Order: sequence, then C-alpha cells, then structure tokens
Amino acid sequence: MIEVKNLTYRYGTRPVLEGLNFTIEEGGFYAVMGANGSGKTTLLRLVSGMLTPQEGEVVVDGTNVQHYKARELAQRMSFVRQHPQTDFEFSAFETVLMGRNPYQRHLQNESERDWKIVEQCMRQTNTWHLRFARPSEMSGGELQRVMLARALAQQTPIMLLDEPISNLDISHQFDILDLLRTINREEHKTVLIVLHDLNMALQYCQKLLLLHQGQVLYKGDMREGLTAERIATVFGVKAEVGEEGSIRLSRL
Repeated sequence: MIEVKNLTYRYGTRPVLEGLNFTIEEGGFYAVMGANGSGKTTLLRLVSGMLTPQEGEVVVDGTNVQHYKARELAQRMSFVRQHPQTDFEFSAFETVLMGRNPYQRHLQNESERDWKIVEQCMRQTNTWHLRFARPSEMSGGELQRVMLARALAQQTPIMLLDEPISNLDISHQFDILDLLRTINREEHKTVLIVLHDLNMALQYCQKLLLLHQGQVLYKGDMREGLTAERIATVFGVKAEVGEEGSIRLSRL
C-alpha cells in the first residue's frame, strides 16, 4: 500500500504539488492524469524516492520511502521513465539483466534463474530479438520496451510508469497495456501509470488519480471519475463520454 501524507513539492518558489493526501491500495491499477505541468511526473518521482518532499511523506508498507536503503526500495518499486536514459552502450539483454541487481549479493554472478527471468520479460515486451542490440541501434520505442522489460525483471510489487507508451506505435501501445493489465490482474501488482490518452485510460485502467493545479481533483473509479465536467475543468476541452466506453473530444 502507498500512503501519501500532506505531500508538498516546489521547484524554487513555484508550487507543483501542495498538501496531497491519498492512499493507493495494494493491487490498484491507476491512471495518473492531468494537464501538462500538473505534477504527474513529480508525483511519481516523489513516490519512488527519487525526490525528497519539502513537506509531508510517502509511506510504502508502513515505512517512509526516504528511510529505505536503495536495495530495499528497488525490491519494492520499479520505475519506467518517459524518456529512456542509458549511460553506457550495454546490449538490450545486459540492460534488462540490470533489473536483477537488487537480488544479487556483492560480487555474485547472475544465476540461471536470472537469465530465464530476463528472457521471459523480453519476450513479454517483444524485445527478445533485440537482445544483442545497443541503444544507438534501437529506435526510441524499442528502447522504451527494453526499459519496461528491465522493470518487469525487477519483479517488484509496485510499478511506476511515466508515459511508457508515448514513443510506441499504436500496436505496441495495445501490447504493453494488455501486458500491464494482465500482470496487474494475475500477479496483483500495484500499477501507477501516467497517460495522456483518455480513451486508453478508460479502456485499460480501473482507477483514476486526476491532478489539477497542484491538488488531487479526483481519486476513485475510472468511469465515475472521467466525466465531461472534469475533463473540461482539467484539459479545457469538450468531451462526450459514450456509454460504450469511449470519449469524443472537441474544442470548447
């Protein structure tokens, strides 16, 4: 379970998130949504422990994330960035294998089980054929899927994903969201995913965390939360929400 308590973060004097309070239950599949600049990425970084809040705290399994050792936190949460970053020209296989690092002892070599987990995760993300490729030899979408495979290889109960489908073609967007939904249902993983596509969010995510002007405007069931009124308030567009589960957008 993730508990956010009086969470506040500012960049300089500019407030991004102010006094957030909410709980993400174990096994929840949440779309984190809001207009540009609403603090979605900042929120995920605070939850992951990458950023330290000026006020408040994020509590995971009863402990403030800032109090975990890096190894302990990496066994609980994985993070997929919006823009994949690699510092070295490791192969895709080596990159995904890094997801097993939190479970290895000092100077311990990878086990056969680690290698099998990596292969499984790469096949799940349709990247096994890229296993020998270097970052400079992959497209942005291919590299994004490799990074998702690395996060899956961490086998964490919580997954944080910041626009993981933004660089993917339509077919791979469906593939990845299908995979995440299956993992959420079968393995009971808690998933927080930043999405911009309202229809994709409505189709795949059970829950909605909607941010607006540094606050949580809504948290709860996706279909109840993604109303025409809230869409107009947050995104400044007119929405027609169909009973069949689709949203048609137009200018106000």
